Amino acid sequence: MTVSAIEVIDLGKRYGERDVVSAVSFSVAVGELLALVGGSGSGKTTILKTLNRLIEPSRGRVLVDGEDTSASDPVTLRRRVGYVFQGIGLFPHFTVEENIAVTPSLLGWPEERTARRVEELLGLVELEPAVRRRYPSELSGGQQQRVGVARALAAEPRLMLLDEPFGALDPLTRDRLQQSFAEIRKKLGLTAVFVTHDMSEALMLADRIAVLAEGRLIQLGTPHELLTAPNSDYVERLLDTPRRQARILDETLAKGSK
Repeated sequence: MTVSAIEVIDLGKRYGERDVVSAVSFSVAVGELLALVGGSGSGKTTILKTLNRLIEPSRGRVLVDGEDTSASDPVTLRRRVGYVFQGIGLFPHFTVEENIAVTPSLLGWPEERTARRVEELLGLVELEPAVRRRYPSELSGGQQQRVGVARALAAEPRLMLLDEPFGALDPLTRDRLQQSFAEIRKKLGLTAVFVTHDMSEALMLADRIAVLAEGRLIQLGTPHELLTAPNSDYVERLLDTPRRQARILDETLAKGSK
């Protein structure tokens, strides 16, 4: 039997008279990465933020490790769930070391344990030890994003939420960080929910993909299931770009082999 780390049941969110999320249900198995994909206004970031109560749902339930989050203290919940922000969100007046150590310090970890964890995480995200004394403004965008991932992992969470973490990076840096994150997730056995507007990224990283439109869940399946059996014109259009990219690559390789 598959064990669920997250269960979302009939989730809804309304602002005034407008439903931004409507009757969304899904589960995320332990160790699985679920990508939430859709255009602007599809509800993907709203759903992500309901999982750790950064946004309170208007209806429905969210269960994390079998516990209803509405009965949990939201601050305690957030400290045990790693969160990687869109736009990185590092504290500008904290050094790299201080940024990574924020959650362990709030949890009362001893300084020695926190220092060991910072050192371990710098190695995990492939940053040199000397970086620990620098400030975010002294780092490249890719380095800042690695620090953001390290900070989210600092308190040893088993669940991570990621909101378009690589969207603002150049293609080469983005590709390298995607590979690094996939390796880290596999090594640590993390469960993750990953928001992206990029279907190619979702197809590459995710075990399953939830396609959203206007706050509703349109299709949920593995990359193979979506590619071979899209259930609507909307899903078909989202798949157009990665299919076209793959076709161009195949044609280019074929020309080069002649």
